[in-house]
Amino acid sequence: MRFPLCPAAVALAFAVQPVLAADEKKSDAAESAPEKDVPPPVVSVTKHKGMFGGQAVSYTATTGETYLKDKDGKPLAAIFATSYVKDGGDPKTRPITFLYNGGPGSGSLWLHMGAFGPKRVVLPDAKDDGAPPYPIVDNPESLLDVTDIVFIDPVGTGFAHALGKKDPKDYWGVSADAKSIAEFIRIWLNENGRWNSPKYIGGESYGTTRSVALINELESSYNDVAVNGIILISTILDFAAPAEVQGNEMPYVLNLPSMATTALYHHKIANPPATPAEIAQQARDFAIGPYAAALLKGNALAGEERARVRAELARLTGLSEQFVDNANLRVTPGRFYKELLRDRGLTIGRLDTRYTGVDYDRAGEEPDNDPSFYAIDGAYTAAINSYLRDDLKLKMERDYVTIGGVRGWDWKLQGQGGRDGEVYVNVAPYLSRAMRENSGLRVFVGQGWYDFATPFFGAEYAMNRPGFDPARIQFHYYDAGHMMYVRPEDLAKLSSDIRSFIRGR
Repeated sequence: MRFPLCPAAVALAFAVQPVLAADEKKSDAAESAPEKDVPPPVVSVTKHKGMFGGQAVSYTATTGETYLKDKDGKPLAAIFATSYVKDGGDPKTRPITFLYNGGPGSGSLWLHMGAFGPKRVVLPDAKDDGAPPYPIVDNPESLLDVTDIVFIDPVGTGFAHALGKKDPKDYWGVSADAKSIAEFIRIWLNENGRWNSPKYIGGESYGTTRSVALINELESSYNDVAVNGIILISTILDFAAPAEVQGNEMPYVLNLPSMATTALYHHKIANPPATPAEIAQQARDFAIGPYAAALLKGNALAGEERARVRAELARLTGLSEQFVDNANLRVTPGRFYKELLRDRGLTIGRLDTRYTGVDYDRAGEEPDNDPSFYAIDGAYTAAINSYLRDDLKLKMERDYVTIGGVRGWDWKLQGQGGRDGEVYVNVAPYLSRAMRENSGLRVFVGQGWYDFATPFFGAEYAMNRPGFDPARIQFHYYDAGHMMYVRPEDLAKLSSDIRSFIRGR
């Protein structure tokens, strides 16, 4: 049975509708409004002048936070960045370069204060940095004569952090990290009117992995950000090949040339060649020939063949035949760091094997620590904090996270499922695809002869696969390690090489 509504009820129904609508609007506004505990971004803008690459440049430095937001405009995370933009530059012809470091979990202070920023910290070459004060000087090797530069700190590094209740782990993964940096770059291009500028991206160490994951985010959709060049410094793209697990023979092949250059540097090779390049080539030839064949034969290797391989391996590594025999012709990097100079009571570095350290005793299996890292970390930490707060007038209460603030990194690649997604992390196919689909994309690769964190032969191997165009890949080598710019001569060479790379577009 149907009951007609009385006039009072009809009036009440119409009166309630506007109230409900108003309540819904309030709810929508509350969801889209910034959380109460999220302050506005901290930003500082200053003007400067300097001499870079022999040219006088006036530029604007902008340092501070950029908020990443959800579709409703709610801030989720703050990316921290410092940009240097030439005053009066033509956005149609003036390149812009986005740089970051690696880790994952490292701030951009190393490239910023060591290589390409307008100021740099001075360190004694291959020696302990000691205690402050550390000299912070003008850096004529900065690239500001040929490109504007943006140094980026991803979430969990530097001053970058998640906002409100957002979990920072949502940004801690190969693909998630690359997405966040791609979003930042799009925001920066929007705010600075630089969509049609020549563009370069680049990083060091894991930053090279980030660069290649990033190019996949920038150029693999219809809303592309086309890139002119990728700068890879101390490169690692394939994490499976060098994985130190029993049964994987590739690490021994890829590490051998770095062992040979290191042995040459420390005068452990009899009748040595004149240059690292020469011993590196000898080691490459042996590694992919007799040595690889010997490793693949496993227990079937015996007799005279084993003796020949053992003798040449000992010669190239500077270790005794007895030691390499005891190691079954498979010397791990950690053992090499400890054994090479054991007779001198010294260990060698991992990031840069030119550096030496003294352990608690000489009897250990591996070094107590990496002398090439503890020899520089104090100086860089002091330099970035002093420079940002004093020179660039940044008012920031947070601590600058240099490295180590990120945990539980997700190594799975987006779209890569099944067993491959669990065990074989290799972003190199992203790069080969990007090169095939962007004929203007070129790649710069800079490697140190004495780097064991990202050995040069590993970088060569990753980009010598089918699908790459070798004519658009430049390899450059330096007489230092992972952070080759700590050596003044190699800072100048690295700067010159990249300057030429950018000019050659």
